[in-house]
Amino acid sequence: MSAPLFLVESLPPADQLTLDGPEGHHAATVQRLRVGEELLLADGRGGTATAVVTAVGRGTLDLTVTSRGYVDADVPRLVVVQGIAKGDRGELAVQAMTEVGVDEIVPWAASRSVVQWRGDRGVRAREKWAATAREAAKQARRAWLPVVAGAPDESTATVARRIAGAGAAFVLHEEAEERLTTVELPTTGEIILVVGPEGGIAPTELTAFTEAGARPVRLGPSVLRTSTAGVAALSVLSTRLPRW
Repeated sequence: MSAPLFLVESLPPADQLTLDGPEGHHAATVQRLRVGEELLLADGRGGTATAVVTAVGRGTLDLTVTSRGYVDADVPRLVVVQGIAKGDRGELAVQAMTEVGVDEIVPWAASRSVVQWRGDRGVRAREKWAATAREAAKQARRAWLPVVAGAPDESTATVARRIAGAGAAFVLHEEAEERLTTVELPTTGEIILVVGPEGGIAPTELTAFTEAGARPVRLGPSVLRTSTAGVAALSVLSTRLPRW
């Protein structure tokens, strides 16, 4: 099994450091790493370091950095506009999409979203998505932490403007004739995928997105849940792009 990864605000300039705080607690108390074991550090922005445990404290680890690296960001960027879903479906989507390599997730206040993120509730919900993405990135040993955008959610008009500036944009829609497996893909910029909520994408929203330049596409004959459609589409794109 590969060495566990822990996220830090910034990589240490020196070769000796102490990992403390929540990450130190998780490493020392939860995962029970011991002297001589190896771990990975990442700043979430491409920077990485391999380190060896030299001492274990109460919720802390003393480390010696043995190597450093940098992982370039993938191009084009993969951005998923995710319709806000009820229950834990949104978090399930965020977790799976992070594991397969999404670069940014945009919570979308679709007209058919059962749950609406308003006021403090919206801020807390967005923070929960961000925390889910962080933990999934650690599990997947990702050097880049995906961005969870939104303030805390985005309107259809805001998403349409984002689509207009993208290298390509696709709306996952069950009635589309084109398949994501065959559409032409750009080599730079952003590829935006729009995933509707449980109730689907309203006709007015589909019109707004297509007028901004998005193309409706489908994955296959099955209708996928909002929690699985994004990860399925990202898997298709990662296979077609030089990622997988």
